[in-house]
Amino acid sequence: MTVPTAARTGSAPVAKPVISSEADILDLAPVIPVVVVDSVEQAVPLARALLRGGIPVIELTLRSAAGLGAIEAVASEVEGMVVGAGTVVTPEQVRQVQDAGAQFIVTPGSPPRLLEAALASGLPLLAGAGTLTEMLTLAEAGLEAMKFFPAEASGGRPYLSAVSGPCPQLRFCPTGGITRETAADWLALPNVGCVGGSWLTPKDAVVGGDWARIEQLAAEAATLRA
Repeated sequence: MTVPTAARTGSAPVAKPVISSEADILDLAPVIPVVVVDSVEQAVPLARALLRGGIPVIELTLRSAAGLGAIEAVASEVEGMVVGAGTVVTPEQVRQVQDAGAQFIVTPGSPPRLLEAALASGLPLLAGAGTLTEMLTLAEAGLEAMKFFPAEASGGRPYLSAVSGPCPQLRFCPTGGITRETAADWLALPNVGCVGGSWLTPKDAVVGGDWARIEQLAAEAATLRA
C-alpha cells in the first residue's frame, strides 16, 4: 500500500491511502465502519468525523436509497477517506458503485455472476464467505483476503480460528454481530486483519448529527489492535 502526498480535511493534513489489493483494505484500520445513511447530506460530516477520530476507511452500504449518492459525495468531498461500497449484490450495482467513485467493493456473498462482475471491475474486493467451501472458492479466484459474514452466526471466533489450520494464507474481515466489547477478541485471531462494525455510527448519533460522539467512538476503535 502506498501513501501519496498529504491531502487536507478541514484544517488537519491527512495522508490519503491508496489501495491496490484486498490485503491493503485489511491494513487500513482495526475497524471498518459499516454505515447506513438515510440521506446523502449525512454522509460527508459523518465521514469527516470518522477521519478526525483516526479511521480513514468507510463502507457505505446500499441498504438505503441514499447509499449510492453517499458514496459519490464522500468520494468527491472527503479527502483522506477510503470509500468502499457495501451490500453490493448484483452485477449492475458493481457498475454503479464504480461510477460513483467507490475504491473497493464489499459483497455479503459470492455467487458466480456477482463475483465475476466484481473481479472484472478491477476494484479491490472483500467478497463475503461464511463456509470453508466458499472461502476456498474465493481463494481459487485469486482472493486471499475476504469478508467472513455473518461472523457470529457462521460459527464465530471458534470457526474462524479453525479455518487458519487448513488455510493459513487466508485473511479476513469478520462482519456481523461484532460489537465494541468483542472486537478486540476477534482482532486477536491470527487470520483477522480488521473487523467490520456498525457501532461506530449509531443511528441516533447519525440522525441527530452528533459528530463529536462518532469521532470519539472512532478514536476508541482506532486504538484496537491484537
